[in-house]
Amino acid sequence: MPANTTAPAAKKKGRRARLLVLVLVLALVGGIGYGAYWGVSTVRTPFPQTTGTLELDGLSEPVDVKRDGYGVPQIYASTDEDLFRAQGYVQAQDRFWEMDVRRHMTAGRLSEMFGKEQVETDAFLRTLGWRHVAQQEYDKLLSPETKKNLQAYADGVNAYLKGKEGGDIAVEYTALSFANDYKIEPWAPVDSVAWLKAMAWDLRSNLQDEIDRSLMTSRLTPQQIKQLYPRYPYKTHRPIVDRGGVDPATGSFDPSAENESGAESDTGTGTGTDSGTGDGSGTGTGLGSGTGSDSGTGTGTGSGTGTSSGLDTGTGTGTGTAGTGTDTGTAGTGTGTADTPQGASEGFRTQMSSLAGSLEKIPALFGPNGNGIGSNSWVISGKYTTTGKPLLANDPHLAPQLPSLWYQMGLHCRKVTNTCGYDVSGYTFSGMPGVVIGHNQDIAWGMTNLGADVSDLYLEKVTDSGYQYGGKELPFTTRDETIKVAGGGSRTITVRTTNNGPLVSDRSKELGKVGEEAPVDNLAPDRGDGYAVALRWTALEPGRTMDAVFKLNRAKDFQQFRAAAADFAVPSQNLIYADSKGAEGNIGYQAPGRIPVRQEGHDGTLPAPGWDPKYTWKKEYIPFEELPWEQNPSRGYIVTANQAVIDEDEYRYPLTKDWGYGARSQRINDLIEAKTKDGAKVSTEDMRVMQTDSSSEIARLLTPYLLKIDFSDPHVREAQKLLEGWDYTQDSDSGAAAYFNAVWRNTLKLAFGNKLPKELRPKGECLTVPPADSTGPADEQDRLVRECGQRDADTAQPDGGDRWYEVVRGLLKDQDNEWWTSARSRTHEATKTRDGLLKRAMEDARWELTAKLGKDVSSWSWGRLHQLNLENQTLGTSGPGLLKTLLNRGPWNLSGGEAAVNATGWNAAGGYGVVWVPSMRMVVTVGDWDKSRWINLTGASGHAYNAHYTDQTDKWVKGELLEWAYGPKAVDAATDETLVLTPPGGKNS
Repeated sequence: MPANTTAPAAKKKGRRARLLVLVLVLALVGGIGYGAYWGVSTVRTPFPQTTGTLELDGLSEPVDVKRDGYGVPQIYASTDEDLFRAQGYVQAQDRFWEMDVRRHMTAGRLSEMFGKEQVETDAFLRTLGWRHVAQQEYDKLLSPETKKNLQAYADGVNAYLKGKEGGDIAVEYTALSFANDYKIEPWAPVDSVAWLKAMAWDLRSNLQDEIDRSLMTSRLTPQQIKQLYPRYPYKTHRPIVDRGGVDPATGSFDPSAENESGAESDTGTGTGTDSGTGDGSGTGTGLGSGTGSDSGTGTGTGSGTGTSSGLDTGTGTGTGTAGTGTDTGTAGTGTGTADTPQGASEGFRTQMSSLAGSLEKIPALFGPNGNGIGSNSWVISGKYTTTGKPLLANDPHLAPQLPSLWYQMGLHCRKVTNTCGYDVSGYTFSGMPGVVIGHNQDIAWGMTNLGADVSDLYLEKVTDSGYQYGGKELPFTTRDETIKVAGGGSRTITVRTTNNGPLVSDRSKELGKVGEEAPVDNLAPDRGDGYAVALRWTALEPGRTMDAVFKLNRAKDFQQFRAAAADFAVPSQNLIYADSKGAEGNIGYQAPGRIPVRQEGHDGTLPAPGWDPKYTWKKEYIPFEELPWEQNPSRGYIVTANQAVIDEDEYRYPLTKDWGYGARSQRINDLIEAKTKDGAKVSTEDMRVMQTDSSSEIARLLTPYLLKIDFSDPHVREAQKLLEGWDYTQDSDSGAAAYFNAVWRNTLKLAFGNKLPKELRPKGECLTVPPADSTGPADEQDRLVRECGQRDADTAQPDGGDRWYEVVRGLLKDQDNEWWTSARSRTHEATKTRDGLLKRAMEDARWELTAKLGKDVSSWSWGRLHQLNLENQTLGTSGPGLLKTLLNRGPWNLSGGEAAVNATGWNAAGGYGVVWVPSMRMVVTVGDWDKSRWINLTGASGHAYNAHYTDQTDKWVKGELLEWAYGPKAVDAATDETLVLTPPGGKNS
């Protein structure tokens, strides 16, 4: 047989084969029966030393590392530098593989670890320039004290790495060594700073909504798109701050003011930026809007020039009705001229679809970006608590991963002095010094994503040498980036930047061909080779968020807390506060962050024409002094759960048009009010129970309609009976919850999903539909085409979040609304009414669950559908199957659901699996710190088969919390293992 018949396989297959060999060797050496060990030499070698004594270079005094029964470390030191040096060492012991992957991601260097498959992702990340911005922050902005702490942390990490091979640090490096010759580099202070950019990226607010609205224009009219993005329901879902405004005399936000009518508000009589009286839409593709405001008072006929943030500008007239505080204007008609190309809609959608695909490739460390995703935090005054002091709860909702994104620890100076100023405990990120969420000896704080609109997409008219702006061609700012690839070779890219930000479209082959064939209007800039897309994002400008972290850790009162918040540039977060001073303690709230001020006519909901100066952000951001805050509100509690911060009619600056819609926040408000209305007090246990509340708002709204529908089919009727007497709670063992959520999923698909363009629907879901750009999804067409969805299941639409709750709420009383139509299928006639579509959804749900859970409805349970799987980063998601089995854990059947307080989220377009979770939970007993409670999603360790890999998960699933020792006596009582770190040749403690 000729020798060349066994020629080498492709590199990708070769790497996969070598990994399989590794797994087989590990299995043979250690055995994988019962998941015990892979082999002593491979698995146990990276486990950290947690007892005895170790020398650590650079220490001035000994440091004690005390770990409790869950491996959570409490570090005691005598100087700040010793404290953070030890923190770096300890985190590297437990989590260095995670830290290393993160820093390669933030730097756009994943290809150096995982090969050429990551080159495109790296190119996109290099274009964003996270590491570049982080370096600018470190070099020019961060305080000397912060830089000293970062350096001490890096020194501790590097002390751990010194003299170790990859296999000594994590078993993943052993697997990686079979694929390439990757070598671990020393940790740098900027590696820690860059992580804040990744945190900001996945909490970047409405960028996905901006893309989705643009893509919808191929199949939906402007009025239909508007219906899918209803106004925030201020009357039913309370905002965080229910009063206050900017005092014209002081220029500062005054929490005691009743309301505000600011000059920069986009509401009231006059020129609006979203829609208005007349709601005129120009000819062409786009969302036009007339002069006026949705919240104007009265009925009338409007005319004027409408703008649509980048799709078209149309001069139109129309008749509309707009009651105060409502969103009921009807669409007018008009003839328009375009500042952006009317005929370029196909190329424009290609741009947006391709950009959405690029975003999906970036590791979603915090979870999918969409409605219903977020976090819960609330704080209750001592007036209403059993302790007489505030209670504070927080549970951020992020992507499930293994190990958990969070790392629990305490950082304690043996005595708080000028040279050692920290006594703080809570949650932090591996790879970053300090504590992000938690408490010190004086205050406690928590945070949720504020959701401000801090990013915009701009269409740019470009040439080889520059871009058009204000009638002139300006030169690009450029830089070259070289991407090294594991196994040899490299790729150099040129990053081009406009005054609106980097050209993200340069990183896609599809985007390079955009606009080559699309016709353009005479008033649009010359097409040339097409239109590019730039990203303006606040996180791409240097800031001082790292300074804010250390200031929060040391803050002693509300004034110092606010001073720390002033440096919290990105991501913009809702910060809640509590202390124990005075008779009942104090509670507070601050909205921080770098939030842009847009010019009139640009509301940030759609991509804007980059060549037009009237769409450029104003030079200054919203001043910190004018951002909403409050202290000790009369209601006695503060709830933040990604709802609107303040009524947009009562605040001069538009913060966003795309808030979360407040289902979780209002449920928490209701639970607190119900508990305290008759003089009862809230306990720590009550706070825990609230965190696990799984009531469904949409079930409460929709179920009465479902129970009124008649069925002749006994099998469907049998399923319907599950809903009778149901309390709308989504427990894991609930058959009613399983059936309702299946009905909800099928309702969304029939009413909305099947009418959306392919770019928003899940991959693999194919429909026979009229061609895009027809007159509308409800029109009958002679010619049909086969279109398949293009979106990943976790990010497809309709996702079922609380935006969709409000969409359906607005349609339920309109039995004949066009959204209730659904096309004929092989098993169903077409529907034209609400009850007809709901009946079809209930039938489809019955047969879907029969296939998934069996014919016997008594055996159905929500948890069997709604499962959590924890995947180890990188190799646990993309490695061979057996390696995934060794690294990953699960499944667990979960309670909770989409937009519930117990937010175990799922995407209705993609399935029932859990895609985001309460990544940790804490309840802080302010003042009596040792009675606080906490839990992590997984465990302290990132080492597979370590006792602390997932030792908190079972309790997390049950909604339980662990004791949280803080004071020296409580820590000593909880300590299982003590490691003493000493200076080389120095004394022991």
